[in-house]
Amino acid sequence: MTTESTSVPPSSGPWSSAGQFAGLTSLASPRAGSDRLALPARRPARTRFAVVPLVAADVFAVLLATAVQAAAHRRWELALLVAALVVLLDGRAGLHRPAAVPVGVLDEVPALAARAGVAWSVTAAAVAAYAPALAMGPLRLAAAYATHVLAVVVLRGFVHGRRRKAARAHPRSALVVGAPGPARRFAAALGQHPEYGIRPVGIVGPRQDGERGQDGERGLPVLTTAEEIHRAVIQNTVRDAVLLTEDEGLVTLFQQYGCTTWRVGGEPSGEPMADHLWGYGCRRLVPLGERRGLTAKRALDVALAAPALALALPVLLLCALAVRIADGPGVLFRQERVGQHGRLFTLLKFRTLKPADETESATRWSVADDHRMSAAGHFLRKTSLDELPQLWNVLRGDMSLVGPRPERPYFVAQFSRVHAGYAARHRMPVGLTGLAQVHGLRGDTSIEDRCRFDNHYIDHWSLWQDVCILLRTAAGLVRPTGS
Repeated sequence: MTTESTSVPPSSGPWSSAGQFAGLTSLASPRAGSDRLALPARRPARTRFAVVPLVAADVFAVLLATAVQAAAHRRWELALLVAALVVLLDGRAGLHRPAAVPVGVLDEVPALAARAGVAWSVTAAAVAAYAPALAMGPLRLAAAYATHVLAVVVLRGFVHGRRRKAARAHPRSALVVGAPGPARRFAAALGQHPEYGIRPVGIVGPRQDGERGQDGERGLPVLTTAEEIHRAVIQNTVRDAVLLTEDEGLVTLFQQYGCTTWRVGGEPSGEPMADHLWGYGCRRLVPLGERRGLTAKRALDVALAAPALALALPVLLLCALAVRIADGPGVLFRQERVGQHGRLFTLLKFRTLKPADETESATRWSVADDHRMSAAGHFLRKTSLDELPQLWNVLRGDMSLVGPRPERPYFVAQFSRVHAGYAARHRMPVGLTGLAQVHGLRGDTSIEDRCRFDNHYIDHWSLWQDVCILLRTAAGLVRPTGS
């Protein structure tokens, strides 16, 4: 198994052989007077109010459909129930989200009609069950449904038409990320077709020999460093980043800037006619903060960590007593770690070894075999009992029960420069345990493997996955290996 030490080989250049920036998204340079590592300032989400016209179209269509009912059925309670169901179903299907490109309403008709049918059918069944005197007949129900579908198609068509016109008149500035050849061809296609509303202003990729920061075919600047990207985003008010390559680090960087990120190519979406840019299939990469269920993840952390901390109190006291007797004063060990979005926090552990100085504490990779460690320290590390105080970090919100393990700023700086995608681990709250740990990647094991597992966990996160990892962690306590 590959091991890592404090000696980290330098990067061979700003663009790695895999076609990714080496260390471009490093979170390693702290700003003065801040507890957060250097990250670009996040702009307010521009899509927050983009859903309002489409939601309004859904609601207004329900009101028109209710208006064609008989007087006995023109009730606000009925309209409210149908509108709530329609907005909920359309919202969960993504019909209120901004598309990668301005869309036509005809592509949405099957999805809109199906959900409208479900909403009206459920409402009619509820009315018939709880107020038989107000039950709607088949003809009136069909009339309401047909009116709804016709109205929503017309209204959403008007909204999409306005957006297409605005996109052509005011195209969004975008950066194209990828190898020079494909990126140039894609940028040229967008430049020749303004109807998509995207105007490339630069290419993010490796600069070829002889280039001086300009793409010869289109005069677009070729950006190779984080500083150049930062400057381009500010000067050109870049709103979108279109990625032709897989690079989670760059996705995180652009999302931190507040840019909407799109993936061109890759795996098919499975939809009959997905979004495309002049034949290039594309899909929006949803930021972690917009995913459903993260509130439930925090609720799970509190619901499990609070009773676990209370139940573990006798064990905590025994561990503290053992450390005090074996190693003297200073039972708890406090160490600065890097959390979500580069935020620094103080991680708590039982002290198993007193470092010689602050430098050793911050920069020494592993102390598992240090001769200075007492028998009590060896036992705590072998059983992972030294990490029990981190339940308090979970309750404070510094960490989650499940997530990428937090590391010290020194090593975050080193590993972000060497391992593509390492900095992208900080998209998610760091954790007490994680997918890498339940696969045995603890202590002095491969950083590259851990990085791959952590990013896979983030990309495919679900609350059930967290539960499974916690169960596997609990099962692993019967055969402890320590860290």
